[in-house]
Amino acid sequence: MHMADALVSPAVAGTMAVLSGAAAVYSVKKLREEDDPKRIPVMGVMGAFVFAAQMINFTIPGTGSSGHICGGFLISALAGPYAGFLTMIGVLLIQCLFFADGGLLALGCNVWNMAFYGCFIGALLVWKPFMRKGATKARIMAASIIGCIVTLQLGAFSVTVETLLSGITELPFGVFLAAMQPIHLAIGLVEGIITGAVLVFVQDARPELLWGVEDEGREGRFTLKKTLVILAAAAAVIGGAVSLIASALPDGLEWAIGRVAGVEELEAAGSVYESASSIQEKLSFLPDYAFKGSESAAGTTVSGIVGAALVLALCVCLCYILRLFMNRRTNEQN
Repeated sequence: MHMADALVSPAVAGTMAVLSGAAAVYSVKKLREEDDPKRIPVMGVMGAFVFAAQMINFTIPGTGSSGHICGGFLISALAGPYAGFLTMIGVLLIQCLFFADGGLLALGCNVWNMAFYGCFIGALLVWKPFMRKGATKARIMAASIIGCIVTLQLGAFSVTVETLLSGITELPFGVFLAAMQPIHLAIGLVEGIITGAVLVFVQDARPELLWGVEDEGREGRFTLKKTLVILAAAAAVIGGAVSLIASALPDGLEWAIGRVAGVEELEAAGSVYESASSIQEKLSFLPDYAFKGSESAAGTTVSGIVGAALVLALCVCLCYILRLFMNRRTNEQN
């Protein structure tokens, strides 16, 4: 559901960048207050996992479309909404700059649509209430399915509203909305099942990793280190190998645009769009998750592994920088 620049006007793009930036600043503030060292490896590993998982487009039967997980709900169910949101920004930033996935101008929109709802609405209004009486497999699956469906519906709705307010396309709001919501309902259902399966594994492996769940004193099957190693290994396998069999069908947003406009990608003219495109072309060393000018499957494998590693490194660096500033402030106060 990564929006391209051709869907948004500079004014809407700027507004959404400010809103997403404000949410990021608030998340940084809350994360510094919490100061939980265990969040650092969780953010890094789950960021890498979501990056790799987003490369797997699954076919939606009978539609000619495909979808992929957003991942905000999954990360926040483990790291909390604030760490989850910052991790998702890292994922989307890496995708945008180095893989040309999603427009640079539309980055603020994509952060809001794909990260804000999953991390804040999903974690605080769905996951946390479901876990109030403890985590069971049934509650985890129910929360995951409902949370992913609700937050993806909100994200899809925001895409249509942002497109309408931008006014630079001829996509009729009502028709576009009628195409976007049903296909993302199906995608959200699949994402919910995948998310629930991962969280059920974590509950069995290391239950204290589940955010907002009171410690029941139950020992997990694995140590924290082994659990994170398994998830990191899964990210490498998914990004490096499973991504090779991802569906080639257009994703939900491209499919909806195609149904309404007759083409899956729209073009936008203007100096702002040309500048944004130029920056992406210079920075993206693996555009569309492939080697430039090559259709070799190795490009997909390299993209999955390198992208996941970049996200992991970025998240870990962010956490250590935040802790460094917090320690300096504490020393100054003392």
